Amino acid sequence: MAAEGFWNNPEQAKKVNREATRLREQTATWDKLEKDLEDARVLLELAEEEGDESIGKEVEQSLRDLEERLAKFKLSRMLSGEHDANNCFLSINAGAGGTEAQDWAQMLLRMYLRYCERAGFQTEIVDELPGEEAGIKSATITVTAPYAYGYLKSESGVHRLVRISPFDANKRRHTSFAAVFVLPDIEEDIQVDIDPDDIRIDTFRSSGAGGQHVNKTSSAIRITHFPTGIVVTCQNERSQHKNKAMAMKVLKARLYEYERAKRDAKMAEFHSTKKDIEWGSQIRSYVLQPYQLVKDTRTGHETGNVQAVLDGELHPFIESYLAQQAADPGKGATPAAGQKGKSGE
Repeated sequence: MAAEGFWNNPEQAKKVNREATRLREQTATWDKLEKDLEDARVLLELAEEEGDESIGKEVEQSLRDLEERLAKFKLSRMLSGEHDANNCFLSINAGAGGTEAQDWAQMLLRMYLRYCERAGFQTEIVDELPGEEAGIKSATITVTAPYAYGYLKSESGVHRLVRISPFDANKRRHTSFAAVFVLPDIEEDIQVDIDPDDIRIDTFRSSGAGGQHVNKTSSAIRITHFPTGIVVTCQNERSQHKNKAMAMKVLKARLYEYERAKRDAKMAEFHSTKKDIEWGSQIRSYVLQPYQLVKDTRTGHETGNVQAVLDGELHPFIESYLAQQAADPGKGATPAAGQKGKSGE
C-alpha cells in the first residue's frame, strides 16, 4: 500500500485496502484469543495453588467462552470468497402449487428474517408479492452485515417441505417447493454498465403489506432488462426515487452474477442442466409429517428439531456447508433452480 503509484487506481486500491483491513482484524482476533488463553492458564495455576473452587469455575467459564469464540473465528476463516465480506440480496420464489407453495415461501421468509435477527444482521424487505389466499409468491430482502453473503450463500437452491396441509380439508400430506437465490451486493466492488436502451422502467401501485400509504401513489418500480430477460421489482419505499435506486442496485447484482457465470463458461451448462423447483432438485428437505427431520442433501447434516430451524437456527447447516466447501470446493455445489415446479402429493 505504500508502493509508489498504489493510489493511482482508486478501485484496485480500495479492494486491497479492504482486504488488508480484513487480515488485520483476523490477526487482532487471533492475538486476543492467545492472550485470553494465557490469562486462563495463569488463573488455573492460581486456582490450583490456592485450592479455590470459585476461581476454577471462573476458568471453566472462560474456556467455554474461548471455545465458542475460536469456533466463530474458524468459521470466519472459511469466508474467503471474492464477495463473502459483502452485504447481500436474498430472494424467495414459491414453486408451482398455489397456496401450499406460497405458504411455504412465507415460512422461509420468516425463517431467514429470524436467522438474521439472531445473527445481528440488518434486514429490509424491498419487494414482496402476496399470494392469492395465503403466503407469498415471492419476496426479496437486503441483508446488511459484515460477511452477510459469505454466511447466506449456502442457502441458494430449492427447499422442500413435507407436511399435513393446513389447507386440505382431507388432511392429506403435501410436498411443497420454494427456491432461494442469494446474490452479493457488488455495487461498490465493480462497475456494471447498463445501457438505458436495454431496460424498461415501469411504475405501479404497491400491493400487499405496504399499507394504505404506499398504495396511494404509483411509487413501486419494475425494471426489465431486455438482453437477459431479468426483471426486478421494488415496492417497499413510499418514494419512487428510492425504489428505483434499490431496484437498480438489485439489477446490477443479478447482471454481475449472470456475466460471471457466462465468463466462467458455465452459462451454457446452467441453461442445459437447470432444475425445476421440484423433486430431486432440493438442497434441503424439511419434513413435518410423518416424522420430524431437516436434512441438507449436500452435506448430510440433519436435525430432528424442525421448529428450531424454522425459527432461524441455521448456523449448524451453514457451518457444515462452509466446512465442506473449504475441504472440497467442488463437492455439494448448490444446484441451479429454474422457475417451474410443482406441489402436492
